[in-house]
Amino acid sequence: MEEATATITSERLLIVTDAWHPQVNGVVRSIENTNRELARMGVDVTMLTPEGLHSIPCPTYPEIRLSIASYRRIAKKIAEAKPSYVHIATEGPLGLTARRWCQKNGMPFSTTYHTRFPEYVSARLPIPKSWLYAFVRWFHNAGYGCMVATPSLANELKAKGIRNLLPWTRGIDQELFHPRPLEDRPFDLPRPIFMTVGRVALEKNLPAFLNLDLPGSKVVIGDGPALAELKKLYPDVLFTGAKYGEELAKSYAQANVFVFPSRTDTFGNTILEALASGVPVAAYPVTGPADILGGHEKSGAVHHDLTQACLMALSCDRDEARALAMTYSWEAATKQFIGNVRVANYRGRMIRRT
Repeated sequence: MEEATATITSERLLIVTDAWHPQVNGVVRSIENTNRELARMGVDVTMLTPEGLHSIPCPTYPEIRLSIASYRRIAKKIAEAKPSYVHIATEGPLGLTARRWCQKNGMPFSTTYHTRFPEYVSARLPIPKSWLYAFVRWFHNAGYGCMVATPSLANELKAKGIRNLLPWTRGIDQELFHPRPLEDRPFDLPRPIFMTVGRVALEKNLPAFLNLDLPGSKVVIGDGPALAELKKLYPDVLFTGAKYGEELAKSYAQANVFVFPSRTDTFGNTILEALASGVPVAAYPVTGPADILGGHEKSGAVHHDLTQACLMALSCDRDEARALAMTYSWEAATKQFIGNVRVANYRGRMIRRT
């Protein structure tokens, strides 16, 4: 996987994403945080999102809206932005249209592999993952730089035939998420508190956490399509619904262990939020947690037995967890991102000249 850095200028960057407000997920938050840093760096960013466009709910996942605007309308918006660079963040309708426009107009573009698209779709629809990975290769290999969050994910995608992989890590708001004094009975529950945060949805593998025989209490923070069903199935678990900002940060800091049961996330931004709050993490040894926690046994535990990981994490060091999170910043991640964008653009133009 190639490393890319570049001097940042005021050139015009167009970011195309099908994932945007009112969605709350890692894709949206990553783009938001990156845009904030790009503005500080003087980069002129235009967003092309579903806002203001006709859309329909995604089958089996109605919280996600799929834009149905015509090619002509989207092409007009892209042309009006007069981009120096185009970055396509998602493989949805807007991403497909932007890909078509770039190829038609000889504009090199970069992409991001944010989500395990084949796994998520095949979990809901009877479509073979091999077909879906063929689509992923077709989509991303048309660009000149596909950004991935971790080395293990890069190795996995390379083995599936995806080219031009570039590293783009993530950051953490170190001022919002920080350690706080521990209450005796947070949420009016006995300790230890085992907590998870994120979308309450099929792909997050929440039953793997909720079925564990653990001491103390379990807390799930988040909203999503599986919330009502899981609340009925697990009446002894506290489901708080979604929390944001300071309220979310305070909640994180009261956990004894943060549990990350997902096997399909490409990174896991909530892992960094928990670590920054001084909370050790328990997870499976898969892409994301294995990359973040690898070599940092005092900050958390990864194990094929999630119960074992949770109990190991109970004895981890909260100061070490915070120290690990401090090695991540959105400023550094954004410099890496814009460097990748520029390198992909340069690479594409050089190839087209030969």
